Formats: sequence, C-alpha cells, structure tokens
Amino acid sequence: MSKIEFKTAKPGQWLGLLGGGQLGRMFCMAAQSMGYRVLVLDPVANGPAGSVADDQVLADYMDDQGLAKLAQRCVGVTTEFENVPALALDTLSKSIPVSPSAFSVGVAQNRIEEKAYITGCGVPVAPHAAIRSMADITDDLEHLLPGIVKTARLGYDGKGQVRVKTLDEVRKAFADLNEVDCVLEKRLNLQKEMSVIVARDHKGECATFPVAENHHRKGILATTIVPARIDEAMAAQARANAISIAGALDYVGVLCVEFFVVDELGLVVNEIAPRPHNSGHYSIDACVTCQFEQQARILAGLPLGDTRQHSPAVMVNLLGDLWYAADGTEREPAWEKVLAIPEVKLHLYGKEQARVGRKMGHITVIAESLDRAMAVAQEVRDILGIGDDDD
Repeated sequence: MSKIEFKTAKPGQWLGLLGGGQLGRMFCMAAQSMGYRVLVLDPVANGPAGSVADDQVLADYMDDQGLAKLAQRCVGVTTEFENVPALALDTLSKSIPVSPSAFSVGVAQNRIEEKAYITGCGVPVAPHAAIRSMADITDDLEHLLPGIVKTARLGYDGKGQVRVKTLDEVRKAFADLNEVDCVLEKRLNLQKEMSVIVARDHKGECATFPVAENHHRKGILATTIVPARIDEAMAAQARANAISIAGALDYVGVLCVEFFVVDELGLVVNEIAPRPHNSGHYSIDACVTCQFEQQARILAGLPLGDTRQHSPAVMVNLLGDLWYAADGTEREPAWEKVLAIPEVKLHLYGKEQARVGRKMGHITVIAESLDRAMAVAQEVRDILGIGDDDD
C-alpha cells in the first residue's frame, strides 16, 4: 500500500498516470467522465493516453523533475503497464498515494518472484524451475520437458518465450535470451485459459469481474468470451484465488490474475498483471462499472462500483495486420460493414501507425445471449479477415 493515506478526491482535481498506452487512454476517459483531470507522464508525445489526457509531462519514468511535477499537481498516481520502474512508484509514494504499490508491481515484474509469492498464498502455479545460470540446467529439469523457457522480466504477448523439448534446447534458448534470469515452465495440456480481474481499494474491499475465457493467436490475446464457459464451482474458485492473491499483496488498484485450466492439475495461475487487462476491455460496454472506472474510483478514494455484467459479450482484438492487404499494401478496414451490425461497439486507440502485431483497438459484441454474441463476433472476423484463434 502507498505510504500516504488515500483521501477522497473531488471532481476537478488531478489524477496522475505513469504510461501513455491504450490502457492509459481508457483510464483517462473513465476518470474524465467523472469530472477528474488526468496528468500523464510518458516519454512519448501524442501517444494513445497523452492525446486525450488533460495534460502531459514529457519525461522518462525515472526523471526526477517529471515525478516531482506529478507529485505536486496530483492527488494520487496510478500506472497503466507493469514495466514502469517500481522505483518510480516508490519515489512517488513518499508524497502522494500510489496505486498499485511499488512492492506489488515489483513482484509482478519478475516471474520467479511472482510464482514464489503466489505459491506462498496457497494458490497453485504451473510446475516450473528458476534458471539463473547455465549451471542450473541439469538432469533434474527433465520432468519439466517439454516446456517453455520464459524470461523472468519484460515478457508479454508471447515475447521472451521459447518452446523446448530437450535440455540442449533449454541451454540454447537460455543462451539466445542472453542468459538473463528465466523460468522453465512445463508445457501443460490446457483445456482453457481464463482471467479474473479484481478491484481492491485501500480499505481492503474487493469486487471481482466475471471470469473471462481467453483465446490467443500467435501468443497475443485474440478473443475474450464473457462469461467463461465453465461451471460455477470453477468460477468461484478462480474468483476466490484472485481475491486471495490481491489480499496477500495488500493490493490497491485493479489486478488481473490469469489462469490455466489443466487436465491433470485443474486450475493453476499463469501470471498476474498489476493493472487493467486486455481481457477486461469488454467491461466498458457489458458491465455496470468497467475496469477503468474502478481504477479511477480507487485512486480517487471512492467506493467501488458494481461489476455486474448486464450483457453477454465477446471481445475481438484488432491488430495492425488488418490495415494491410495480402500483398502488403495499406488499406482501411471495412468499418462501415462492421458497424452496420447492431451489436457491435468499436474502440480504436488513436495510434498513428499500424504495424503487424500491434494492438490498434478492439471490438466488443454485446448480445442477448452468448451464442448470439459469438455468432456476431465470427461475422466480424469474417468481414475484417481476421484468422482463427490458435486455441
């Protein structure tokens, strides 16, 4: 928790944000809708968040003067991505409330520490081992093969991950990853991938969003289906595990806990993200209170909002690939055809340049039934030329 006590912020006061991406953009919009002004600190001008924020400090995340400006003008500061330096949050926490804490972000930034912490909460994770040097790669790791070597830090959307089948491949992967700290994680027989987003305020009050079912393509989230197609017992267990992890961290803010449903192990945690999450974007259109409003409420010292889902939903990510034809020429996706469908909501992030694999926006389909939402989502994919999910 921040070293400075949270107090209720009045509309018109400033909320600070470290980071300038699309999650920050949606936070800005949610906070502004409640009358708050947002000051973004980001080293890139005219980013998705900076372009809609009320003001921006153009500075590095560890810039002393930039952090001082946030502390002077804002009643609290949050972050929109987990790789912001934990030290920046620690510095800010000495003078203003910070959500989430430097400690929580630090745990999430290192897969080795993260898995140890979650295990210490009594919540299962996938079988794994830490690799800090070539000497750690011994015959004792055979039981984790086939597996995936993942960098302990800075991995997201499938980056910093190498699939391996033999110890020699583990050694090569470790060398190719520049021998930074890694984990070797056993490849599991996955039935589903899911996530739970939990909002926890400075008083310890929690509210969870419905369990989301996630499908990926080339390591990047492609589709989220909500509610997840699981039984209530598993949904309750996932929500309880997410609350337990948030409580153990004394977490303040919005936290995403990603789960695997595994044939032989049941429900295990994959990783945590100390921020709003791509799998929660549907909540903007399908829930009473979205994940970004919760983030703003928590930072402003307000009561948590109602997370009930009022409509079944399917979210489809829009990657930069859609802006290019098969021959590589640039094109504009067929928005007019997609938006002719009544159940479709389009969200674009204001990024100036489309690149293959870059998240440019998302579409949320809300409908009277999950079957209808899934059918419309498939229609959207067909119109835009989005390929099938890997899983």
